[in-house]
Amino acid sequence: MRKQELRPGGETGQGHTASSPAEQVKALVDLLAGKGGQGSQAPQPPSRTPECPLKPHGNDLRIQRHREALLNRTGVSPELGSPSPRLTSLLLVEGLTDLQLREHDFTQVEATRGGWCSAKTIALDRLFLPLSRVSIPPRISITIGVAGVGKTTLVRNFVHLWAQGQVGKDFSLVLPLTFRDLNTHEKLSADRLLRSVFPHAGEAGLASVALSKVLLVLDGLDECKTPLDFSNTVACTDPKKEIQVDHLITNIIRGNLFPEVSVWITSRPSAAGQIPGGLVDRMTEIRGFSEEEIKTCLEQMFPEDPILTGWVLSQVQADRTLYLMCTVPAFCRLAGAALGHLHRKRPGPPDAELWPPRTLCELYAWYFRMALGGEGQEKAKASPRIEQLAHSGRKLVGTLGRLAFHGLVRKKYVFYEPDLKVLGVDLTLLQTALCGRFLQREETLASAAAYCFTHLSLQEFVAAAYYCSASKRAIFDLFTEGGVSWPRLGFLTHFRSAAQRAMQAEDGRLDVFLRFLSGLLSPRVNALLAGSLLTQGEHQGYRAQVAELLQGCLRPDVAVCARAVNVLRCLRELQHNELTRSVEEAVASGGLARLTSPPHRAALAYLLQVSDGCAQEASLPLCLSPGVLQSLLPQLLYCRNLRLDTNQFQDPVMELLGSVLSGKDCRIQRISLAENQISNKGAKALARSLLVNRSLTTLDLRSNSIGPQGAKALADALKINRTLASLSLQSNRIRDDGARSMAEALATNRTLSVLHLQKNSIGPVGTQQMADALKQNRSLKELMFSSNSIGDGGAKALAEALMVNQGLRSLDLQSNSISDPGVAALMGALCTNQTLLSLNLRENSISPEGAQDLARALRTNSTLKSLDLTANLLHDQGAQAVAEAVRENCALTSLHLQWNFIQAGAAKALGQALQLNTSLTSLDLQENAIGDEGASAVASALKVNTALTALYLQVASIGAPGAQALGEALAVNRTLEILDLRGNTIEVAGAKALVNALKVNSSLRRLNLQENSLGMEGAICVATALSGNHGLRHINLQGNHIGESGARMISEAIKTNAPLCTVEM
Repeated sequence: MRKQELRPGGETGQGHTASSPAEQVKALVDLLAGKGGQGSQAPQPPSRTPECPLKPHGNDLRIQRHREALLNRTGVSPELGSPSPRLTSLLLVEGLTDLQLREHDFTQVEATRGGWCSAKTIALDRLFLPLSRVSIPPRISITIGVAGVGKTTLVRNFVHLWAQGQVGKDFSLVLPLTFRDLNTHEKLSADRLLRSVFPHAGEAGLASVALSKVLLVLDGLDECKTPLDFSNTVACTDPKKEIQVDHLITNIIRGNLFPEVSVWITSRPSAAGQIPGGLVDRMTEIRGFSEEEIKTCLEQMFPEDPILTGWVLSQVQADRTLYLMCTVPAFCRLAGAALGHLHRKRPGPPDAELWPPRTLCELYAWYFRMALGGEGQEKAKASPRIEQLAHSGRKLVGTLGRLAFHGLVRKKYVFYEPDLKVLGVDLTLLQTALCGRFLQREETLASAAAYCFTHLSLQEFVAAAYYCSASKRAIFDLFTEGGVSWPRLGFLTHFRSAAQRAMQAEDGRLDVFLRFLSGLLSPRVNALLAGSLLTQGEHQGYRAQVAELLQGCLRPDVAVCARAVNVLRCLRELQHNELTRSVEEAVASGGLARLTSPPHRAALAYLLQVSDGCAQEASLPLCLSPGVLQSLLPQLLYCRNLRLDTNQFQDPVMELLGSVLSGKDCRIQRISLAENQISNKGAKALARSLLVNRSLTTLDLRSNSIGPQGAKALADALKINRTLASLSLQSNRIRDDGARSMAEALATNRTLSVLHLQKNSIGPVGTQQMADALKQNRSLKELMFSSNSIGDGGAKALAEALMVNQGLRSLDLQSNSISDPGVAALMGALCTNQTLLSLNLRENSISPEGAQDLARALRTNSTLKSLDLTANLLHDQGAQAVAEAVRENCALTSLHLQWNFIQAGAAKALGQALQLNTSLTSLDLQENAIGDEGASAVASALKVNTALTALYLQVASIGAPGAQALGEALAVNRTLEILDLRGNTIEVAGAKALVNALKVNSSLRRLNLQENSLGMEGAICVATALSGNHGLRHINLQGNHIGESGARMISEAIKTNAPLCTVEM
């Protein structure tokens, strides 16, 4: 797209210099004649304030009449004057993607799953204003949108609101034209073009009206009968010279004619590609319906029947493809009409198995039946007989089908009376209500009638029905206009011809036509249309042969293209799903590696688009070879979450993935490449893609070998990239040099919020550099630094950073050789830091002395929520100090003290703390020999504590007395949800005490009694006692010497007594 010029002096240009009427007229003549470019110093008429609509006085009376005429033209529609939010806020885009340029509109919606990636929007009332104070308004603006999304509705809304003085107040004159109007002319001058839409100018012409700014609207470039050719069009600067219409439009866009006139063009995306990007100042896109808007649309269709609305909505939601297509408003209304008709008619026994529709062709078959049945006509009219319906259907296909098919072949979507006569269309038939369901008539400014199908897909459906019928008797290729071709006999030959042409069409314009053609062979569609459009059983003998023919189109190309994916969609319409089902089963079972043929690859690409599971995450670990991945690359573009772990991918594959991530079409948001064989070269390839990628937010490269050089490449990319929010480089041997590179990136990066650097041999030097970066960085929220070698020196450096940093929320320093001096420094920082929520100090060397520093910090800090001290050297003395602090702390919710040589004394202190603490919800004391005495102390606290929800006491030397104390507590406690007693020796007596408590306890959800010497008797006791408990959802009885037969019996007892409870035996 063209970069807009800057205004001199940074002014927005809202005001103009006053001048005399004579000067104004001269300026307008020069403007319309193309004299004086955008830098012209010609006097301009006085500006009007945006708040004041144009008022009629003097020569403005002509413009006022023009406004009134436009209000009459746009008519009165519910949407006019109060357009929906999606039409008042357009997406700002930077140009067309390959998908938009090369693929069918349906394919664009399906591949992107109905989503729009642009986050920038622009309001309708600012559509032609500068984006900043130092930019100028756009001269050439293009608004794109797939067929049926509402481009013409948008234009009508804008024109209507402008005529009322509500939008576009900078424009004194808005001149709306459609390409349907322009198609009626062979040659046209620029002067005559403007007069055709502004007839109120009078004999003096447009120059008699003093104008400040003009907007020329050209709606529907995709309907222009002649493609625009910017390479071979001769320049024309004479506004009175008559030239071909396409040449005229080309010269206006180039600025050879009317360079001061703003031009707004609407188009389907593929046709918009005719205009060179360098000539376009602003491109916007109309988004489709959101989920809520689909629901609202259906509610508006059936305002008096919410049950019907709910049923129709449930039907479109039941099929992913149909639901995605309902993001297109025109399709949503078509689907709603067909499904509403279907529900009201309540199909009888013959049709009961044919509804609801699950494919495109089935939906359109129901729409065809609705049209034949006269749905929506006056109820007083008698229903036509079956024979009349059949005759009407065949006549419709014969009349409109030829029009639809030849229009599709010639890329023609608007038809005029000469076109109809050439194709032998009966004009009287076009006036019937039946044709009105498919074809709409519109008067052009030249008073010529223009006809078009109500939606592109209807033209494709009728064209397929015509082709299906005509192929029975045609002996020449139906695609050749003159009929000069080699003889082609039989339906299969004609189907093969259609399939070949669809595969060869680079723009995908025959994709949906081929889907409908395939769908007309399915048994369900044949049964639906038998007698009206098809003959009963027609072509049914060809189904298997057509399926084989379609699969034969899947050639062993390097990449699976959109045409190949469309073949799978054709097979689905044909109800031949064996290929897709085999690949789906292989994905589920992990056996995809053996399915490498072109059909299997195409089926996998198809599943990536339509599968509900793949929509959430395309998980392909352990199953892809580099060759298969390479063939899937074009389709991986549109996967939002991609998991490619453990595929032994090496650097060349990263080059391929980098090319995908660099693509403008790329929609990948999260990608995991863990446990592959990526070195620094592969990391560099990915880093290059991050320089341009704008979709990726999460990149997981753990357990590879990118080394310091790979880390540096990624870090350099992070200095520019502004979308990546999470990066995992765990186990990549980046060492201190790599840490230094990441630190340099963090000093400037403002988007990365999660960084994982575990197991990277980073020492104090690298840690110091990371700490220095944290003093400047405010965006990083989570830093995983475990299993490095930072020592006390690194801990002190991070402590200094924490005293300054106010952004970090989670810090993981597990297994880093930190001892008391390092802990003292960190705890000193916690006394002032008010943002850190989670601190992991597992597997370090914190002694009772260090615990004193921990305790002091916990008494002062009021923000830390989680503290993990597992596998340190606290002993009773240190744990008691922590317990004393917990009594006063009101912020901590999770405390891990596993494997700290804690005994009964510290457990008692913790029990006393729990009686006063109201914030702690999870306490982990596993693998500490607290014994029955310690368990009893904790149990006493549970009788009064109302905050703790999880208690972990695995391998804590607890016997029956301790279990009995816990049982007594459970009979009273109403908040504990998880109790883990694995690896103790509570035996039968302890088990009985616990299960007796379960008869009255309703809060406990998970109970782990694994490896507790319960034996058969204890297990049976547990199983029978569960009949009175309605809260427990999971119980683990493994390792209790129950035996296989006993396990079955107990399992059945638990299923009977507590059907909602899962038991592990």
